[in-house]
Amino acid sequence: MDKDRVKGAVNDAAGRVKRQVGEWTGDTNAQVEGTAQQIKGKAQKAWGTVKDAARDANENMQRDRQQNDNQAERERQQREAEARRKEEQEHAHAGHNH
Repeated sequence: MDKDRVKGAVNDAAGRVKRQVGEWTGDTNAQVEGTAQQIKGKAQKAWGTVKDAARDANENMQRDRQQNDNQAERERQQREAEARRKEEQEHAHAGHNH
């Protein structure tokens, strides 16, 4: 989890508390500050989520590329093995005709 998501969650919660206390006490300044801190927290969480998604997409792309490379290598090895078997069969068959 990205650190911005964690910081954002903390700011969102702290802002919510500050706003609520401001509402209970009639302190409009605390309400405004709390709301602003909540907005900051929500933005931080969103940014962290975007960064997590980008990191996950990159990791998935790299994993998929590696899997594709591995599959291509296995297929190449299978083609080479099949070509050797065919060549050996043709060589053995040619030896029986003499």
